[in-house]
Amino acid sequence: MESSLEPANVTRVQHFVLLGLSTRLSTRDALFAVFLALYLLTLLENTLIIYLICRHTELRKPMYFFLGNLSGLEMCYVSVTMPTLLMGLWTGHCHVPFTVCMTQLFFFISLICTECTLLASMAYDRYVAICRPLHYPLLMRPQVCLGLALSSWLGGLVVSVIKTACIASLSYCGPNVLNHFFCDVSPLLNLSCTHVALTELVDFISAIVILWGSLLVAMASYVAIGRAVLRMPSAAARHKAFSTCASHLVVVGIFYSATIFIYARPSRIEAMDLNKILSVIYTVVTPMCNPVIYCLRNREVQAAFRRTLWWSRG
Repeated sequence: MESSLEPANVTRVQHFVLLGLSTRLSTRDALFAVFLALYLLTLLENTLIIYLICRHTELRKPMYFFLGNLSGLEMCYVSVTMPTLLMGLWTGHCHVPFTVCMTQLFFFISLICTECTLLASMAYDRYVAICRPLHYPLLMRPQVCLGLALSSWLGGLVVSVIKTACIASLSYCGPNVLNHFFCDVSPLLNLSCTHVALTELVDFISAIVILWGSLLVAMASYVAIGRAVLRMPSAAARHKAFSTCASHLVVVGIFYSATIFIYARPSRIEAMDLNKILSVIYTVVTPMCNPVIYCLRNREVQAAFRRTLWWSRG
């Protein structure tokens, strides 16, 4: 506790050491190849989705507008965490300067908050499409869609500035080893040698507002959708309505289950191995699977993809 009372005598940590996913050489080589392939596949899938949405006018609808934003976010998201993960697997440990660590943390927090609000916006879009179809052109006009997307991105930036400033202002006087593959909130709080009560409170409040708030919007949207679907007279109509929402429900379930378990608690997390496994799910697996779940199984996207192949051959 004396270190927190005498900040002038504290030697601040200049860099952090990320332990990564594995310390065994044979395992690291195999994991490096796997994660590098996943990274490249994620970039390829999401680039393809953005290209198809921009290239084909029939995909210029609110649903695909949000999917395009989500694909762009996923590319940034995976590019923030994957370099240190791959570097750790290649070298054994990844040495990250303090400023680089805080920069990575800033972009990570910003993107994860943006994804939360984007998923809520997508759930609202499906609610309007199914429950209020006659008002859909008005309620989801281009200005509204743009406003929802911009508020998601700007909201993520604002929350990230506040949280990153709080964490960067803490004193880190050793040790400097993070049992993780990127600079995340909980591992950094565990290394702080000063009081973190205020930072944990800020972290908890932001989790309540962003995570739980956006989850409640998504849940309310799908409860209303479920009631509307059950009242539909034909089985074909119910199946069509459910199929448009099933993919989003899967992504929402996976993403929120992992993030809420890690972040929506006002305490430090000690089970770092479990933390790393869950982090792999929503920083690596989800960005790779989202294009397949959302778009590449979609008939309109498949048709646009076939036309693109036909044009390239011609």
